[in-house]
Amino acid sequence: MRGLYSSSGKWWPGVIPLLILWIVAAWNITPQVESELAARADAALGTSVLDKTRIAAAGRDITLTADAFSEQGRSSAVAAVEAVPGIRLVRDRTRLVPEVSPYVFTIQRDVVRVTLSGSAPLPASKARLIDAARAVLKGVDISDRIVLARGAPQRFDAAAVLLVDQIGRLKEGKITLTDNAVSLSGMARELGGREAIAAALRNLPEGYGVAENVVEAPPYVFQAVKDPVASTLTLTGYVPDNAAHAALVEAAGRKFFSEKVVDHLGASIGAPQGFSDAVATALGALSRLSTGTLVVSDRSVHLTGDALFDAAANQIRGGLNKELPQGWTVKADISVKPAGSPVDGTVCQQLFNELLAKTTVRFDSASATIDKDSVGLLDRLAQTAMRCPNTSIEVAGHTDADGDEARNQALSERRAKAVVDEMIKDGLPPERLQAYGYGSKIPLASNDTEAGKAKNRRIDFVVR
Repeated sequence: MRGLYSSSGKWWPGVIPLLILWIVAAWNITPQVESELAARADAALGTSVLDKTRIAAAGRDITLTADAFSEQGRSSAVAAVEAVPGIRLVRDRTRLVPEVSPYVFTIQRDVVRVTLSGSAPLPASKARLIDAARAVLKGVDISDRIVLARGAPQRFDAAAVLLVDQIGRLKEGKITLTDNAVSLSGMARELGGREAIAAALRNLPEGYGVAENVVEAPPYVFQAVKDPVASTLTLTGYVPDNAAHAALVEAAGRKFFSEKVVDHLGASIGAPQGFSDAVATALGALSRLSTGTLVVSDRSVHLTGDALFDAAANQIRGGLNKELPQGWTVKADISVKPAGSPVDGTVCQQLFNELLAKTTVRFDSASATIDKDSVGLLDRLAQTAMRCPNTSIEVAGHTDADGDEARNQALSERRAKAVVDEMIKDGLPPERLQAYGYGSKIPLASNDTEAGKAKNRRIDFVVR
């Protein structure tokens, strides 16, 4: 009995090392098992659409935390983890992302950044919108304030991406999608931008529509600068189309006979009604100035510069208001150029000849009505006459040989008198001016060609 007791009483010291070895093994093996199970659970989620996913393992138990975008997606994700071999228990900490109504997505642009805010239905949707913004707005700071939420209307991604594309056409502004209704406001970056946005919105997915579009167009600007030093007329800005472009450049060439027309115009939609007529009228006023600038912005005309004499300044100020189309406004900041020094009759005649060598006074066909393209020339002729106050001036009218001679004679007299009348309005004493008509009696060229006839239809100034 004593031997047996002694033998059996000594077994437990051998158990202690085994227990220590088991604890050490468990301590080393458990983290490895947990890591492997967590990795298997993560792989099992595969293509499950979740957000803020976190997997934690405690032994063979898994805690799954995530935001799901549908009840089916939520339950499918939990089931996929439960099916992983080796996992004993899955603690479900998943939840559905909030559902919002109305469903709002907003794109706002200011001078420094573009901000995307509101809701998107899925992480992929959010990424798609941010990528679209970066593609359209290269180099612009993109601020992401989008939150994920359920409740998006069908075809949300297609509609929202199309709207992101439009923010690139705005200088500043805001585009909001509320459920399936679009609202836009702001200023287009370029002329035609407003119209381009409106055209793009016609491609919204079925069921979507525009509730409000108050995008404004930038000012439609045309500018002309007359530089007497460089002898240039520089045209910049916009015209409605190629036909208007050609017509205005051609009109400028007739009105500005001493200047080279430098054409930097571009064609763009968005011109106000009556644009071409208003610009042509304003160019006529600019042609009367020795130096000046014309700015046409939408329906506003601003003319600055120096007229050649007092009467011309007054005529320009009053005439533009009357001649512009209805609804247009004008501001004329016109001063008067200092008078030139007096010259004798010989120099005065030379000055007349130099002017009339460049162009001629034009009239409406078979009429004594002076063409508006000649107002700038008439001002220079009047200014020249003012510089030789001690002379008499004969204004001589001439025609080509076409038609009846008596009719040509009468027409030449009426045209000469029309020029004299204009110069008297400019302030020249009537007694210094005489109007004569010579019909076709004194041709400068052959009347056998159209070019020769054009030279013969003229007004001459003869200093006495």
